[in-house]
Amino acid sequence: MQADTSPSAHLHEHRDGDAHYQHYTVQRSQSVLAWSLALTLGFAVVEVVTGFMSNSLALISDAGHMVTDAAALGLALLAQLIAKRPPSARHSFGFGRAEALAAFVNSLVLLVLVGWITYEAISRFTHPEQVQGATVFVVAALGLIINLVLAWMLSRGDSNMNTRAALVNVLGDLLGSVAALVSGAVIYYTGWMRIDPLLSLFVALLILKSTVGVLRESYHFLMGGVPEQIDYLKVGADLEQLDGVCSVHDLHVWDMSPGQPALIGHVEITDLAHWPDILHNIKAMLLEKHGIDHITLQAEVAPQGNA
Repeated sequence: MQADTSPSAHLHEHRDGDAHYQHYTVQRSQSVLAWSLALTLGFAVVEVVTGFMSNSLALISDAGHMVTDAAALGLALLAQLIAKRPPSARHSFGFGRAEALAAFVNSLVLLVLVGWITYEAISRFTHPEQVQGATVFVVAALGLIINLVLAWMLSRGDSNMNTRAALVNVLGDLLGSVAALVSGAVIYYTGWMRIDPLLSLFVALLILKSTVGVLRESYHFLMGGVPEQIDYLKVGADLEQLDGVCSVHDLHVWDMSPGQPALIGHVEITDLAHWPDILHNIKAMLLEKHGIDHITLQAEVAPQGNA
């Protein structure tokens, strides 16, 4: 990436003693997401056409999920491109949150899809419709193979919130392909049409479970929540146990971008002359015990009663 020559570039510099976090992503490849998007979108068209031709809710649901997958992968690709942009005078934290935002939007779209599948499944329980089992079986088998390839590709890519959200979509669609495969086989050999909405409803519940997890994680991040792997109270207690530290207040811990925790706060000490040594010990402790590298603390002289 070319060096930032904007007037505000020096304001974003990280010098000796600062955190190593750069506010942007520099080494993520988009090739995996691009290939996944092409495969998903291409087969989604096939499933949409054959789903309506065979009148299979299981196949139509899987087709709708693959269209959602394509949108999710497109958003993931766009988010990674945006996240590579360096910080600017208007966005001093950079664009790392674009990935979490895309994951959040993907999850909301999936909830809508689950609602539609559920509505259609309940309707078909009451009024079963004829389904072409053989067509469903063949197309679902192809979909299963493609989804296995997609899952393998995404699992070998970068591990971040947005890629995991895309992988959840693909895994959910893989289950949809399995359900459609079983549905086609049962209908072909037995003629029992209610298996189609039954398996569609089962897949919808599985998708819902996975989606809620990604939705909760992305929402927590976007709201500036304390990272799941960090115990906020333990951080405060460990800070106050260090030599020279009297108390800590106005303490905040959050993720600058997924997997990059940051901390700010006020530290009351007995003597400002000892602050450089105390700060050094604080940074070493926070990095070793809690994995926090991006630290901004304001030293204050403790009131006489607290010293």
